[in-house]
Amino acid sequence: MGIPGLAPFVATGLLFAGMGAVAGAYVLLQGRTDPLRRAAGIGLGVVAFGCFGLATAMPLVIHATPTLTRPATSARLEILSPRPGAVLRGDPATVHIALRLEGGRIVPFSSLHLAPNEGHIHLYVDGHLVAMSTALGAQFTAVPGKHTVTAEFVAVDHRPFRPRLLASVEFVVRP
Repeated sequence: MGIPGLAPFVATGLLFAGMGAVAGAYVLLQGRTDPLRRAAGIGLGVVAFGCFGLATAMPLVIHATPTLTRPATSARLEILSPRPGAVLRGDPATVHIALRLEGGRIVPFSSLHLAPNEGHIHLYVDGHLVAMSTALGAQFTAVPGKHTVTAEFVAVDHRPFRPRLLASVEFVVRP
């Protein structure tokens, strides 16, 4: 995981260069008032400050676009079970979720390399996240009452596609 490409390696190199510049500035500015040593120490301090600033900003600048825009997907998601309006018996009842995903692929990893048709399934019951899954099925228990199950196909970074790909179904549990 992490930011792909060379940005992390360059940022790490800049961090070490900055630490070296700080050490050099410290040595040059210790106790001596020679104007040339003082100027060199201040110069190394400025270099250190620049290195630390670039090391912090570079990964964000190089990889800014994917964090600002979300990929779209052509996938379709459908809840096969429970059916809309289904009445389940139990107190609590075991609810079996079955999903169909067409045009998309569930992958078992998280990444910042976003692909438009690869991701995970997030399951919500009554608006509360109950599962993040790499499967098209799940089960949970529900107390008597009216409930809503929502499934969402999300990108490999666990954030939604744009627009969101959601499927919902309402069902009732009776004792």
